[in-house]
Amino acid sequence: MKLHDDIHNYYEKLMLDHLRELGLDTEKDSEYLADLCCIVLNQLPCKYIRYEVDMAFYLPQTERFDMVTRVKDAVAKGIAFLDSQDSKGNFDTIA
Repeated sequence: MKLHDDIHNYYEKLMLDHLRELGLDTEKDSEYLADLCCIVLNQLPCKYIRYEVDMAFYLPQTERFDMVTRVKDAVAKGIAFLDSQDSKGNFDTIA
């Protein structure tokens, strides 16, 4: 078994979907996106899965809505942080 092939954090997919939704994947460079992804994922809990279909079938709608809302909030905070003057080299201030 290879963990990186078999298991992943479902929040990663939700985050990437939201970044595409916002058009950030075409507007921002890879360095900005990598920093943003780290900042966002560090704000979110982990939800490890093996198969996407499991989440689609077993995840209650209310929990999925909550997860999507958390991702949107974390992305907004991450963008605000990276775009602020305070982001120059200090990544310890985001909560």
